[in-house]
Amino acid sequence: MDIDRYLADNEPGWAEFDRLSGAVRSRASRPGDDELERFLGLHLRVSADLSHARTAQAEPALLDRLSRSVAGGRTVLEGRRAVSVRTVARFFTERFPTAVWQLRRFVAVAAALTFIPAAAIGLWISRSPAALEATAPAALRDAYVNQDFEEYYSDRPASQFATEVTVNNIRVSVIAFAGGILFGIGTVVILVMNGANVGFAAGLFAAADQQARFYGLILPHGLLELTAVVIAGATGLSLGWAMIAPGDRSRGESLVAAAQQSLTVILGLIAAFVVAGLIEGFVTGSTLSTALRVGLGGAVELGFLSYLYVFGRRGTGAAAEGGVPCSEATFSDLSGEHRW
Repeated sequence: MDIDRYLADNEPGWAEFDRLSGAVRSRASRPGDDELERFLGLHLRVSADLSHARTAQAEPALLDRLSRSVAGGRTVLEGRRAVSVRTVARFFTERFPTAVWQLRRFVAVAAALTFIPAAAIGLWISRSPAALEATAPAALRDAYVNQDFEEYYSDRPASQFATEVTVNNIRVSVIAFAGGILFGIGTVVILVMNGANVGFAAGLFAAADQQARFYGLILPHGLLELTAVVIAGATGLSLGWAMIAPGDRSRGESLVAAAQQSLTVILGLIAAFVVAGLIEGFVTGSTLSTALRVGLGGAVELGFLSYLYVFGRRGTGAAAEGGVPCSEATFSDLSGEHRW
């Protein structure tokens, strides 16, 4: 690491972050939205700089300086009061569904990138003996279809399993979002691989003529989970498109606007992943009948899609009538009072 160049490029931003931390910490009343939004953006940037400095094995003095800044910012965030019920309600009835609705074209592309590879891989494995043989030895395939796949959903306590899958799904969504920075390439790879994995499992079950068993295990939680992953992928694609076609704005301004909208979506998707995790932990591997498990998953998915459609269209229409572009006023609504 060229420490002099690194300091010259980043020190002004660190100094501004320290100044804002002090200002927000010392102010008794609620700071303005613009100030808090700038503070949150700089907090993410300084945290990323600290991670980069650690990876590059920078000098201890620099690591200490950045660590103190990040710790100071975290203290400010933890000191803010919890989100009010009204703020949460507004977020989930206006900001989140509206942001998803405005990304609907990217959602369609993300769905295609997920489910077309899934269908192609599944059909290939199920209809091609050569492809089936190439996946794994027959004994391993039989164990996977007849034992391993189902045991995955019941070999741990339900609460532990639900927590593990929720955390993993949130991690995947964040990676799918972040993968859009490089012109969307990372997001495309993640979506295609995720779809291919689903198709791989579906193909093995289809080759064994056990499709009903597969869908009975995957649909209860998978409908909502895959929908949320697809929407997370749409945020990454929107970042990539902001880099490729910024329009009338500069590339940086377009990226910032897309990132604000995308962070709103990612934050809202956490609730969807929690629900999907609870279903996967407590329903998918339970002794309930297949019809009841799939019916529950289908009802939750229908409710989620209906919610996004109704509130998303309503929020977009209200923003258009008021002349306010919702995509530029989303994440900041929670920033002033959110407990991170």
